[in-house]
Amino acid sequence: MLSLLPPQYDVESKEVLRKVALAHKALAELKGVVTSIPNQNILIEALTLREARESAAIENIISTFAEVYQSNLFNEQFTTAAAKEVHLYAKALKTGYELVKKNGLLTNNLILQVQELVEGNKAGFRKLPGTKLLNDKTGEVIYTPPKDNETIISLMNNLETFINDDTQMNADPLVKMAVIHHQFESIHPFYDGNGRTGRIINILYLIQKKLLDLPVLYLSRYIIKHKDDYYRLLQQVRETNVWEEWILYMLDGTEQTANESILLINGIKKLMQEYKQNIRTQLPKIYSQDLLNNLFKYPYTKIEYLQHDLDIGRNTAIRYLEALVKNGLLAKQKVGRENFYINKPLFNLLAAGA
Repeated sequence: MLSLLPPQYDVESKEVLRKVALAHKALAELKGVVTSIPNQNILIEALTLREARESAAIENIISTFAEVYQSNLFNEQFTTAAAKEVHLYAKALKTGYELVKKNGLLTNNLILQVQELVEGNKAGFRKLPGTKLLNDKTGEVIYTPPKDNETIISLMNNLETFINDDTQMNADPLVKMAVIHHQFESIHPFYDGNGRTGRIINILYLIQKKLLDLPVLYLSRYIIKHKDDYYRLLQQVRETNVWEEWILYMLDGTEQTANESILLINGIKKLMQEYKQNIRTQLPKIYSQDLLNNLFKYPYTKIEYLQHDLDIGRNTAIRYLEALVKNGLLAKQKVGRENFYINKPLFNLLAAGA
């Protein structure tokens, strides 16, 4: 039987508190680096899709970066079914981010909205028994989450209170995030999309607690690298109720991912400066901040994107893009009937280490 929160004993050991300090230091630096990018929509667009692809990959929904960046949710154009799933995840993350920013709360209604966007259905919390978590290599049952709808709703109401009421547990927010993630994944409230929804909740909780201003800390890459430990430690807490190793795992993931994100965002910033200088020097008549922003918001840009962002006609957009190709700043690639204009250095930065 899954216990209600909060945990019944102190989960902040000396080792946990040491790791908390390191994770907070990395998060504070990341928060500062984010403010150095003049148009923060660039980070939201480019990095959200990167995280969405990697979060989906944990669930064996596999797509390439090229497939993801060639697809577009607004126009309902997707290169593959997996790329569509990635874009739905990104939309769910951005929607959750806007709602938490607006209301300051992370509620069950918000979680239901996020999962609905991730999965594209309104099934809501599980009402039927039969859900089991299996070892993907052996097929054996590892864990059976709560079965009946009444229990699931009770546990989710308890989780909602725990998330939003800090008097429930006097602990650091990063420790609470680890507890929240474990509890959500153990309740497993949905028929599908629990993993992806749970990883979005992590990000939204950091936004709620003002540890980040933008949703740019993504643990999915860390979890992929340490996937066996992730599932082993989730189950270990269920069996032993000993939290330390799990919390240390999540804190280490937070610290490492924050440091990687700092390097990535600094790389994007440096690249933007280089492009700004090159366009101003080589193509001064077409340079604008809006043009620069477009080339970094969309690693694979298109004529239509430029028309929309710069409020220019089709022929003008084509002329701009072809001039950038001629000067070696973009690479042109025909995919089906469409031409994409690729910011290859940015694409390589985003795809590095995948």
